[in-house]
Amino acid sequence: MQHYTARPVPPAALKELRTTDDAGRPPAPRTDDEGGAPLRCCLRRSRPGERIALVSYAPLRRWAARTGADPGAYDEQGPVFVHAGQCAGPEADGLAFTDAHRVLRRYSSDGRILGGRLVEEPDAFAPALREAFDDPAVAFVHVRAVEYGCFLYEVRRGRPQGA
Repeated sequence: MQHYTARPVPPAALKELRTTDDAGRPPAPRTDDEGGAPLRCCLRRSRPGERIALVSYAPLRRWAARTGADPGAYDEQGPVFVHAGQCAGPEADGLAFTDAHRVLRRYSSDGRILGGRLVEEPDAFAPALREAFDDPAVAFVHVRAVEYGCFLYEVRRGRPQGA
């Protein structure tokens, strides 16, 4: 059975984003009175009273800077919610935010998009992810929200480190 690892925004990137986001703006932390914001630092929804920030994040740009790849026109940035201060990261190893419409975007090892799939039902998420990784050219998958197109997290083959 194939395993997949959901990867939140990496701690080093979070540290930078909490100072200046990928659009060059300082974050504007606020108290989340209602809760429910999808946090990309720990892959869970915010709880009422938590301090969060909405920052601009460019996942492919940051990945390309680390790997030397050139995603070309697929380099984009968009809004993501994170804790305003340091957090412990994900509490579990599972795939988060699978309970709503999602888009799974497939990318090659050079950062080119290989396709995407709309996932309309929660039960269809796992089969769609399996289908994406059945293609050996797929290096990683970005899970995105449908309603705003926001990046939620990256998925790679394999188990989490330390598992």
